[in-house]
Amino acid sequence: MKYETQKVALPFFAVAMALFALQIVFGLLAATVYVAPHFMAELMPFNIMRVSHTNLLIVWLLIGFMGCTYYLMPEEAEQEIHSPGLAYVQLAIFAFAGAAALVGYQFGIHEGREFLEQPFWVKVLITISYLIFLFNTSLTLLKGRKTAINLVLMLGLWLAAVFWLFAFYNPSNLAVDKLYWWWVVHLWVEGVWELIMASLLGYLLIKMSGVDREVIEKWLYVIVGLSLFSGLLGTGHHYYWIGAPSYWQPIGSIFSTLEVIPFFAMVVFAFYMFWKGSRNHPNKAAMLWALGCPTIAFFGAGVWGFMHTLSFINYYTHGTQLTAAHGHLAFYGAYVMLILGVITYAMPQIRRSQPYNQVLNMWGFWIMTSAMCFMTFTLTFAGVVQTHLQRVLGMNYMQVQSQLDLFFIMRLGTGVAVTIAAVMLIYSFFGPAREQVPASSRPLAATE
Repeated sequence: MKYETQKVALPFFAVAMALFALQIVFGLLAATVYVAPHFMAELMPFNIMRVSHTNLLIVWLLIGFMGCTYYLMPEEAEQEIHSPGLAYVQLAIFAFAGAAALVGYQFGIHEGREFLEQPFWVKVLITISYLIFLFNTSLTLLKGRKTAINLVLMLGLWLAAVFWLFAFYNPSNLAVDKLYWWWVVHLWVEGVWELIMASLLGYLLIKMSGVDREVIEKWLYVIVGLSLFSGLLGTGHHYYWIGAPSYWQPIGSIFSTLEVIPFFAMVVFAFYMFWKGSRNHPNKAAMLWALGCPTIAFFGAGVWGFMHTLSFINYYTHGTQLTAAHGHLAFYGAYVMLILGVITYAMPQIRRSQPYNQVLNMWGFWIMTSAMCFMTFTLTFAGVVQTHLQRVLGMNYMQVQSQLDLFFIMRLGTGVAVTIAAVMLIYSFFGPAREQVPASSRPLAATE
């Protein structure tokens, strides 16, 4: 580490990984219900499992973004974090709010709005914590060097805060509610979070590829422009069937189709930089995550999103298992892999141990990524069958569900594989690190 306060990121990474593990546990429980419908029915209804699974995803990703920001900001700004104490305070507030919401869900205490189920007082605590985070990081930036990486990152983080404010607006009319609800959900994951993704990916490429910063920053500006251009009006693909004016159907279809472009640009960006670079970085595991993240994001968010984003296709497919297939691979590729990649890069330096369980980490990468891809294929086939039986032939919902049992069993199997991979990754991050044998101590025959 070049700056001592970069170690502030460590507790953020630890909390994020603990919540990541808990998210997978709730996902496994929910997947089991699809196979055995009465599983834990009295103890924990399916809707509580699902809301816990999805909320934990959002919370740990946000905490992960915070940790990544605290790690890279000192290097980019050439300035120590303004106040490490404030960072620890805001982490405690955020973690308490998330835990309180999770416990409340188990007792049926929630607002009932998907992804925004948190009670009002929890939303207030989250807002306070996030504003402390923005204050701390923004002051660090203002006092130090301004680069495309930290400017785009902070733009994404500030815009995320702006759109979060719509979580407090809960109109009684359901159509109006959904209109503004997407201003949080869509404009985060398909808008401003892409700025965060692009800047963090750009940071990893600068550190590991050896390519000049100016080249990477030019690519970054192009990707950011494409993301905002397509993502903002791309919100229209959520307005097809909620009572919004019909002009949202062509707008949503056109601009959400264009959302594929920035994800493809990120794939080209990452592979071109590593091809052009001359540096043979020792952290091969981090390089693997840096290349895998935009690749899987392109397929999950781009290709699988495009498959059912056109209005005349979405008419049949919305709300089916195709949506679940797209959502799982998109979140995993774009944001889960990104944060795991930054942690893989940062932890050896925070803990000052090289090469830091790289083989175990890479096994975790391949097992988890393969499982998530297979889960996506499984849910895709289930969605196609469901669409035909339910939306074309007119069979009722429960009749169709009984035809999908095999797909749900396979999905549960992939969940088990993801769990195994998560254990491997968390151990590689926080477990004892393997020592690298110095070159001078190797047998001569091995070096000749």
